[in-house]
Amino acid sequence: MATQGTLLRGVGGFYTALADSGESYVLRARGKLRRGSAPLAGDRVEMTPGEGERHGWLERILPRVSVLSRPPVANLELLVLVVAPKPEPDMLLIDRLAVIARRAGIGCLVCVNKSDMDPSLGARVSAEYALSGMNATSVCAFDPDQLEGLRQAMRGRLCCMAGQSGVGKSTILNTLMGMDLKTGVVSRRTERGRHTTRQAELLIEGDLRILDTPGFSLLTLEGVPPVEVRDAYPEFEEHSAMCRFQPCMHDREPGCAVTAALAGTPVQARADRYRLLLAEAREAEKNRYR
Repeated sequence: MATQGTLLRGVGGFYTALADSGESYVLRARGKLRRGSAPLAGDRVEMTPGEGERHGWLERILPRVSVLSRPPVANLELLVLVVAPKPEPDMLLIDRLAVIARRAGIGCLVCVNKSDMDPSLGARVSAEYALSGMNATSVCAFDPDQLEGLRQAMRGRLCCMAGQSGVGKSTILNTLMGMDLKTGVVSRRTERGRHTTRQAELLIEGDLRILDTPGFSLLTLEGVPPVEVRDAYPEFEEHSAMCRFQPCMHDREPGCAVTAALAGTPVQARADRYRLLLAEAREAEKNRYR
């Protein structure tokens, strides 16, 4: 008898799904699914469980609320963007991921880990993102009490963490979920982290559902129109109607009210990075038609 559930992971053509009733099943995909849209971690599916030691069958993928192809995950609702004092925060990466998430209809939250190493970073990030529509929180991954606010934001939503290697994503997961995922360390020589997550997997503990997946740091703005990069910045909306030229991309146009309004404020740092991403999207668009 067919039942519904959520796909936890897929390896070598076999998929593990958690049925709504609580049982876990190993499945193979029907031929029609192998020829069409591939099943992804996070997918809501219809399946026929196997009997005894025999595998069951993945019959149908239910409609998705969001989908990303790199990394391949489905139905993501909240992307937690993690930074830390070490390795050196790559805020351009965070902004790039936020653009891609907004385009896919996925909410974002900025999480500053290792707050005990540099408390000022959390304050700076909060100020930069104050008008972005994204909340920012500071935590220490080893302190469960400091993670309570993050836990509340993630509760009941399909979430994923993204950011540079070595910022403590797996350590946060270990503390939140009571698990023992492999963690990376930051190289003293390069102050970069080492990748530790190898494949997408949905982890479930109580009312927390977190996709543990690699690959977010490899995302680019290829295929994202420049205008959609601009529209991913809510902080521009208040002043954009007053720009001299319409429509305005808030780049180097004379009489840009957005540039004038944000100059000298903490948000200017994010606006400056926006122009780098805008240039990146324009270059990708130009190369696309060569």
